[in-house]
Amino acid sequence: MQAKIIVYTTPLCAPCEVLKRILATEGLAFEVRDLMVDEAGAKLMQEQGIRSAPALSINGQIYGGDDLSPDRLVVLLDL
Repeated sequence: MQAKIIVYTTPLCAPCEVLKRILATEGLAFEVRDLMVDEAGAKLMQEQGIRSAPALSINGQIYGGDDLSPDRLVVLLDL
């Protein structure tokens, strides 16, 4: 069973687009949450200390920053 993946993004965010493209290329289903309109998502990022987009939730575990480097994504997503 595939993990539940959510990408937290903002408009005009180039790294967000890269992350979504990687997930799509790997055939992984994911939801997109725009932090400019998703108040609950924005609050969650604030609580996690994540201050920049993108952020990634995998089965409820939140990752951001250096955790989203290509090498780390391979491990996180079990690619």
